[in-house]
Amino acid sequence: MTSKHIIDQTNVHGARNYAPKEVVMVKAQGCLAWDPEGNQYFDMLSAYSAHNFGHCHPEIVAVAKEQLDKVTLTSRAFYSENLGDFYEAVCRVTGKDKVLPMNTGAEAVETALKTARRWGALVKGVANGAQEIIGCQGNFHGRTISIVSFSNDETAREGYGPYVGGFKTVPYGDASALDAAITPNTVAFIVEPIQGEAGIVMPPQGYLKQVREICTKHNVLFIADEVQTGFARTGNNFACQHEGVEPDIYVMGKALGGGIMPVSAIAANADIMDVFSPGSHGSTFGGNPLGCAVAIKAIEIMERDNYAAMAKEKGDYFMAKLREIKNPEIVEIRGRGLLVGVEFTVNAAPYVKKLIKHGILAKETHEHTIRFAPPLVITFEQLDAACEEIKAALEG
Repeated sequence: MTSKHIIDQTNVHGARNYAPKEVVMVKAQGCLAWDPEGNQYFDMLSAYSAHNFGHCHPEIVAVAKEQLDKVTLTSRAFYSENLGDFYEAVCRVTGKDKVLPMNTGAEAVETALKTARRWGALVKGVANGAQEIIGCQGNFHGRTISIVSFSNDETAREGYGPYVGGFKTVPYGDASALDAAITPNTVAFIVEPIQGEAGIVMPPQGYLKQVREICTKHNVLFIADEVQTGFARTGNNFACQHEGVEPDIYVMGKALGGGIMPVSAIAANADIMDVFSPGSHGSTFGGNPLGCAVAIKAIEIMERDNYAAMAKEKGDYFMAKLREIKNPEIVEIRGRGLLVGVEFTVNAAPYVKKLIKHGILAKETHEHTIRFAPPLVITFEQLDAACEEIKAALEG
């Protein structure tokens, strides 16, 4: 089938909750993708950082195929062979005691919010129904009803009222505003170490350390949403580690599934996670054997091949190359590791179209910023080739 046929068919039968760029991927390997007509592209978006390991990593594909022939789903009504191994791998990489598995990043965020509320009622002693959670302005944690209730993106909120109570927001990067907003009913603060959807917004240096100190002082849980920044994307296994900070709850997703399965989880110590009892939370597919198999292998590869160092070295190189581009409409190039934003004074969508014509797959976010997040396995030779095309598109 042609790209046009696939696009037309999709638009006829699908809900219009997305406006994808008119590129159809029918094959992909590593950082490269191809359309039905055989055109080759550099995938510089990586499914919003889900492809840290590249498309179809051969080792991850192999364990998925092996697991497909054994058992794929048991539900949590029974034990499965590799769930414990998955727990051990996630605990090892996060340094936490316990794990609660889900499927998508939004589900993991919801799980973290439920954990915080239950901890607040059962441990901190806040009256049930009075628990309060603080988030940041400009946040993106998903699209569920409760999450959009504390979003300030009206596109995400419009028409979805009544909104869920118990949430408020403070300016991102402003530790003093967080300190002032906390009340005796505050049970948690949730934050992205780098705001991805907002346009790769970096907090001031030292902000996360201040957050950790404030949360500890007020007996408030520090929840780090590392769905997009986790698993070596920013040059550390988790972005909080750039400031030597350990949150109370890690929220993980995207790359945890190795680019093959939707796998997500939260990780926390026993004094937090033990608020759950049988029936208090769950997921039919959460922790399924197929998802566990690919996640275990993904974590093994990340640690074995030192993906964090890989992302830092390649990210520094990539940003240096981008800063050589001469375009007066570029305001700033910012990021960490291979999570990079290029901000423009004008709408970035026309530049995205130019990039696609030059074989570069990227996407604008919040109108003025293009996000570049190639797979961490991209080689320096491929980065050079991609940067030549990016330069031609952005300077032309």
